[in-house]
Amino acid sequence: LGIRCMRAILQRVLSASVSVDGRIVSQIGPGIMCLIGISRDDRSEDREYICRKILNTRLFTAPGSDKAWDKSVTQMGYEVLLVSQFTLYGILKGNKPDFHLAMGSGTSQQFYGEFVDMVRGGYTSLTSGKGSTPALSDAAGPSSSAMESRVKDGVFGAHMHVELVNDGPVTMIVDSRE
Repeated sequence: LGIRCMRAILQRVLSASVSVDGRIVSQIGPGIMCLIGISRDDRSEDREYICRKILNTRLFTAPGSDKAWDKSVTQMGYEVLLVSQFTLYGILKGNKPDFHLAMGSGTSQQFYGEFVDMVRGGYTSLTSGKGSTPALSDAAGPSSSAMESRVKDGVFGAHMHVELVNDGPVTMIVDSRE
């Protein structure tokens, strides 16, 4: 397996939710549900690249438009649900999964938390008219709670139940170093 970069699986959804212990912890309406895999070799540049792709990839058509693949999640004002998933780096050794390519849990929790903050800050920046996705240092600052609520996430390290209603279906695999 040659994957040595951050990976995101983007799914255009009509709705999605994450439950832990039978309780919904996050849910969104129309938007993008993203499974996020962090490899042991990921760096801040990988995080920035995936953030830009989530917020800027044009997976939507504006209502009343005949121009397909024309609008991003931020342009539509839709929501983003981020779900950490180390199993994106699983490989089979015989019949047993091996996850040695995934970043270790302690380091990856901090890396993922910084990534969530970056996506929230980037969403706010793009929808407030500033026009560019901020670097990590810019994204960690305060942001509007109304815009921040457009980006939600699951519970890192928890056993989650993820439900979604695919729209299309549209699914894109994005690797930070292609």
